[in-house]
Amino acid sequence: MLMKEKPIGIFDSGIGGLTVLRQVRREVPKEDIVYFGDTAHVPYGTKSKETITKFSVENVKFLQTFEVKAVVVACNTASSLSLDALKAMFSIPIIGVIEPGAKRALETTKNGRVGVIGTKATIHSGSYEACLKQLDPSVKVFSGACPLFVPLVEEGWLDGPVVSKVAHVYLDQLKSFKIDTLILGCTHYPLLAETIQKTIGPRVRLVNSAEETARQTRVMLDRLGLSDRRKDQQVELQKMRRRKDQQSTTFYVSDEPEQFRMLGERFLGQSIQSVAKVGDCFSYV
Repeated sequence: MLMKEKPIGIFDSGIGGLTVLRQVRREVPKEDIVYFGDTAHVPYGTKSKETITKFSVENVKFLQTFEVKAVVVACNTASSLSLDALKAMFSIPIIGVIEPGAKRALETTKNGRVGVIGTKATIHSGSYEACLKQLDPSVKVFSGACPLFVPLVEEGWLDGPVVSKVAHVYLDQLKSFKIDTLILGCTHYPLLAETIQKTIGPRVRLVNSAEETARQTRVMLDRLGLSDRRKDQQVELQKMRRRKDQQSTTFYVSDEPEQFRMLGERFLGQSIQSVAKVGDCFSYV
């Protein structure tokens, strides 16, 4: 098999990365994708850099069993704390969500005042601020951790008085800094976009890192000559005959496949027919 015919690998600590997968599908619909959710170790946002890096290395090694041609780190925490180590260790192209989101924010802001929200690990790492400052030293960055957003999303609490109250607790201070752009620095947060927008106000533009990461993935594959353009009309017809929700994407987790499937459908916006537990298929070390 030619390198360009091999799949793209995507990993996250759990289900949040499905918001990235959803956007990648839209950008490169002809590519095969292997998604891995490290549900046995979720959440990453409360763990040390050393632990997150260890898990991330294991995740890439697992994806390499499928001979993936590139890896998308669809996790803000892992991108913040382990991306450099992954790039140093592996020869395949690896892209995270931090730089694409930062670039989009700088393209979006008019007053140079950018807000960032994410898990405690992502915010404390300072990765977004460092990236933004490297790209534009004049930008002013205001960050805030929103740890309760993840469990709210996973419980299906996307709106209502409780969610609104939590959002105000987290976002009112950022609002006072007169930001005009807000990076959603966690893959769960796009599901709360409506509530976040109402709380932060209509004048603040939200940046979904998943969208820009997907675009940058397409650009990277094209630049490296890895885009899969082999599909002929017969292959396309076969794909059309498949169920839409199963198009060339396989799902693996390290624990609780059924829970992942049920929650994952909310993130992906489509049904997921099957999810394999890694321990049932491979030795995951």
